[in-house]
Amino acid sequence: MTREKETYKIGQAAELLGLEPYVLRFWESEFPQLKPLRTPKGQRLYSQEHLRLLKLIKKLLYEDRLTIDGAKMRLEEQARLSGILVRIREDLRQIKQILDSEQK
Repeated sequence: MTREKETYKIGQAAELLGLEPYVLRFWESEFPQLKPLRTPKGQRLYSQEHLRLLKLIKKLLYEDRLTIDGAKMRLEEQARLSGILVRIREDLRQIKQILDSEQK
C-alpha cells in the first residue's frame, strides 16, 4: 500500500494532528470540503488529502486566528483560484499545440 493510499481512523488522524477526535467531527460539520470516507459500519477514514486539508484548517484557525467563517471563505477562495489556474494551464497547453502545429 502506498503512503498516498493510506487511511487513518479518526483517533489516529486526531493524534497525528495534535487534536481531539471531537474537533475533527465538528470541523467535518462546518467545512463541506471535508468528507472522510466511511466504512460499512460508519467509521471515518481519513486519507492523506484529508490530512492536508485538516492541517490547513488547523493553521487557518489556530495560527492565522481566523474564525470558522473566515477559514471557510479562505478555503473557497483557494479552490476558486486553483480552478482558474487549471483553466489557464489548459489554455496555455492548447496555445502551445496550435503554435507547434503551425511550425510544422
